[in-house]
Amino acid sequence: MSNLWDLSHIQPRMDSVLDGDTLPAMFWNAVRARGDHVWLREKDLGIWRSWSWRESGDAVAEIAAGLMSLGFAAGDTASILSNTVIEWVLCDLAVLSCGAVSNGIYPTDAASQVHYLCEDSRTSILFVEDDEQLDKALEVRAQLPGLRKIVVFDMEGLRGLSDPDVLSLAQLRALGREHLKAHPDAVVRAAAAVQPDDLAILVYTSGTTGKPKGAMHTHGGLTYTVRGYNTLIARDEHDECMCFLPLCHIAERMGGEYFALYTGAKLNFVENPDTVPENVREIAPTVFTAVPRVWEKFYSGVTIALKESTRLQRAVYAWGIGVGQQIAARVLAGEPVPAGLKARFRVARWLALDNVRKLIGIHRARYLVTGAAPISPELVKWYLALGVPMLEVWGMTETCGASTGVRVDRVKPGSIGRATDFNQVRLDPDSGEIQVKGPNVFKGYLNLPEKTAETFTPDGWLRTGDVGTVDGEGFYRITDRMKDIIITAGGKNITPSELENELKFSPYITDAVVIGDQKPYLVVVIMVDQENVEKFAQDNDVPFSNYASLTRAPEVQALIQGVIDEVNRKFARVEQIKRFFLLDTQLTAEDEELTPTMKLKRKLVQTKYAPQIDAMYRA
Repeated sequence: MSNLWDLSHIQPRMDSVLDGDTLPAMFWNAVRARGDHVWLREKDLGIWRSWSWRESGDAVAEIAAGLMSLGFAAGDTASILSNTVIEWVLCDLAVLSCGAVSNGIYPTDAASQVHYLCEDSRTSILFVEDDEQLDKALEVRAQLPGLRKIVVFDMEGLRGLSDPDVLSLAQLRALGREHLKAHPDAVVRAAAAVQPDDLAILVYTSGTTGKPKGAMHTHGGLTYTVRGYNTLIARDEHDECMCFLPLCHIAERMGGEYFALYTGAKLNFVENPDTVPENVREIAPTVFTAVPRVWEKFYSGVTIALKESTRLQRAVYAWGIGVGQQIAARVLAGEPVPAGLKARFRVARWLALDNVRKLIGIHRARYLVTGAAPISPELVKWYLALGVPMLEVWGMTETCGASTGVRVDRVKPGSIGRATDFNQVRLDPDSGEIQVKGPNVFKGYLNLPEKTAETFTPDGWLRTGDVGTVDGEGFYRITDRMKDIIITAGGKNITPSELENELKFSPYITDAVVIGDQKPYLVVVIMVDQENVEKFAQDNDVPFSNYASLTRAPEVQALIQGVIDEVNRKFARVEQIKRFFLLDTQLTAEDEELTPTMKLKRKLVQTKYAPQIDAMYRA
């Protein structure tokens, strides 16, 4: 692909960037090597504040020593209940530097879930972000006899709090400074005692099929994998990255925090989830990793903005993206790009495409990375037409993140790439299930030996539950989850994710669940994009009083029917969607229908909306 973009400076580096076979060893080596260079940045009261490696190291040492002064020791577990903030990273590294186990809890989890996760992980120290998260902890504290202390990051609104078992992070750091005066080498000794085989982190699965399971990852597995990442999506200390996905999810923990620790790339923290579009334009990351929901949102934002632009602006964009698509098609086919077409592309960028990239905030991006859920191939091609390669990676909590990936010199939309250099991947000859083996694979589920045994084949391969295919070049493609494949009443096997991805390419649809197992035809439950559908309603004088009335408006129903009709034209008659239902409730990560990464839970949707689904088959 270098015939279009100069990618020589982003080819994977195979050499070791940073020594250390445990995360504490790697971190403290980084502090010594990088000193006053900036590592972390956050926006506070409208001003960006930088943390150097040395400042980060001082904070981690004080937090670790403070924990030690409370009797926290190697083998203990601490949990972090917070949004993605710098304190999350500092406390995580402090816990690991004590030789202890670090566990993350989604900030959207209810108090009952906090109780289960703390109890299952035997949490003795719980970090919480603010008064909202503290309330959850206090609600279940009496049911957690092993919980010794709760540490609060942000004490705003808690000035009058007087509780012997609750202290602020500032107070913990003060305890740490006192402890270091008496034991100056306490943290150094504890960090040095950590071994590669020691348990480092717990990452709980989202629990879409029962209670969450705590996946156990060791220091050796994490450091091995983070080195492997640099053979796939290379970064260095000149890179600017964004940290905004949940840090308790394996994607941001590995691809954000630990990968930045290893490579020295700067981590920029967004103000909050709602400011991501604004912050990305300020940061202009050179490497941008996100989930498909984010990439879909950016695309739909551009689509809506174009509808408000002048006829000339729309014409210029149409010409420019057309040129980009011509080049992208040649590059994807492995064909040379004529000099004349390259020249037209430079003009197209100057006239339109660079403005689109700046509108999104990807004008400095060398490449984009997408993962955690399937993405529409058309969306990958659109970003490619803008001149920015989008690389899809695939993996799961149990594989420590990416197990396959698309490399920058060979993009195949619709594919999850080849097996990475650091693990093996195969297809089960009978079921077509994708299976993985390597040092990156987790050590099992905490307290669940039987579930762990079920997850592995007799010869030691991880059963991923994803069904796929592999082509002659070694590129894998996910066809669906084993449990999600639909077999219609007529015996036709259908992979719903293909239809769902096509639907989500529309700026008016955020998510979709196609249903039809043992049924005569397919139906779909759809979650509309509130902002874009509201804009449609306003532009077309469609009356509505609230979200529910918006979804029921005949004009909105017709809008979505039009999207479905367009998608149906791409599929055989037996694979087409006959009816649909629009969710009439605004869902957030707090709602049970959504996973923490904002994906609809298929089984829960089918159960909760069974009456509406049945009605679509009676109509």
